[in-house]
Amino acid sequence: MLLVDASAWVALVDSASPYRESTASMIHKHPRSLGALDLTLYEIANAVGVKQGNPGEAGRILRLVEVSCRERVLAVDRGLLDSALEVAAEHDLTAYDATYVAAARRHGWTLVSTDIRDLVSRGLAVTPDAADYP
Repeated sequence: MLLVDASAWVALVDSASPYRESTASMIHKHPRSLGALDLTLYEIANAVGVKQGNPGEAGRILRLVEVSCRERVLAVDRGLLDSALEVAAEHDLTAYDATYVAAARRHGWTLVSTDIRDLVSRGLAVTPDAADYP
């Protein structure tokens, strides 16, 4: 399974993203292998709907997450947050990024992200074009 973070979903609407096409391919060809966090929905709404000022586009991506991930949108619970705080301290990450890492570890999933600096370069995630599809 692939846990897709918000940065990868947002890459779909970023014409400058080098991962736009590989993210679209991953999502469209392998929807039964994708998961997300409930946190992802808020991050997409904020990044696209609020910061980019495009609530319609945010809604489109949110529907795509819902269709692609279905019952594999994981709720963030207290235990996951406790694990995320440990990961954040260990790797000097935000609580958001650390929650993705902790969730991927908990479920044995591969974290997919376009966050090169904080996640991919540290070996905590892979880019969409490097993800191994089941």
